[in-house]
Amino acid sequence: MKIGITCYPTYGGSGVVATELGKALAMRGHEVHFISYAMPTRLNGFIDNIFYHEVEINNYPLFEFPLYSIALASKMVEVTKFHDLDLLHAHYAIPHATSAFLAREILKSESGNKSEIKFITTLHGTDITLTGLEPSFLPTMKFSIQKSDGVTAVSKFLKEKTQQQYQIDKEIEVIPNFIDINKYVREDNEKTKCFRKNFAKNDEKILTHTSNFRALKRVQDVIKIFNTVKEKVDCKLLLIGDGPERSECERYSRELGIFEDIKFMGKQDALVELLSVTDLFFLPSQSESFGLSALEAMSCGVPVISSSVGGLPELNLHGETGYIAEIGDVERMSKYASDLLTNEKRYEHFSKNARKRAEHFSEENIVPMYEKFYDKVLGM
Repeated sequence: MKIGITCYPTYGGSGVVATELGKALAMRGHEVHFISYAMPTRLNGFIDNIFYHEVEINNYPLFEFPLYSIALASKMVEVTKFHDLDLLHAHYAIPHATSAFLAREILKSESGNKSEIKFITTLHGTDITLTGLEPSFLPTMKFSIQKSDGVTAVSKFLKEKTQQQYQIDKEIEVIPNFIDINKYVREDNEKTKCFRKNFAKNDEKILTHTSNFRALKRVQDVIKIFNTVKEKVDCKLLLIGDGPERSECERYSRELGIFEDIKFMGKQDALVELLSVTDLFFLPSQSESFGLSALEAMSCGVPVISSSVGGLPELNLHGETGYIAEIGDVERMSKYASDLLTNEKRYEHFSKNARKRAEHFSEENIVPMYEKFYDKVLGM
């Protein structure tokens, strides 16, 4: 099968999942064409059956803002025609689903086009819960989803949210996010022990949070929790990622007098190495449709303490793989963390459960679900 994939090529969850899906499909013999304004960050090195097509945006003086969605649609048409694609897969609805719809209609109208191209939209989260609700996007958003030949969502929560908020009667298939569990596995060797010494003493625990440092990730809550936990447990905090809230978080940690106990790591590719030295992972988000970063931690045997929003309870099982609490309940999350870090037997139990739970979301289990859905949409 020849598949065109469009996604945001950044560190966000939707781009990561789209890229990993494309790589997995290529490994299974499909021909995959990435169509975007930049090379996806996870698309490093040569991979057989994968091709990249850059969307060129001309800054014509008449246009105050670049017309990316139109340029993307044109590139989709070009790639579909000249590479004879079977399917377009748009990850994150805005504006990718709209561009895919436009590309399909252009191709349909052109004479000589052997068969109508189909397109699938995968909903990842904030395209539904945040940006899609903006009045300037809402009508287009709803239209693009309704006109998709197939729609998937990364969690049951997101499927229900989409149907309720947008009054969409279209069938939505739930296909959860996935990871390569052979890659995300805890490394326990001399190299890891030496690496750990960069962040903490032998008897200190390491707490970790990974995100894009946007307000809805509530990174300051992580700092508050850490400030409470460190009164009972010797520990350090690793904050991985970057974004608009980082400067404020650094200022807040200085204000609390704990800046020296926190490592602001910035964007990191060595995520497995960092998760391998992590004892506890935090994700107290205000909105989280799935929680890919939590899944990566769980695959490395790290228990998770998260908020109870969105799709997180579908992933992080309370009292089994970690704990969940209401948004902003810093006191409860702090207590959960302190109790778990001081109970070795319970911690080991949670750690094993976290890894076992992550295996449900393996590449081997989830990618065939996409292949089956592709066949369904194409009527194969």
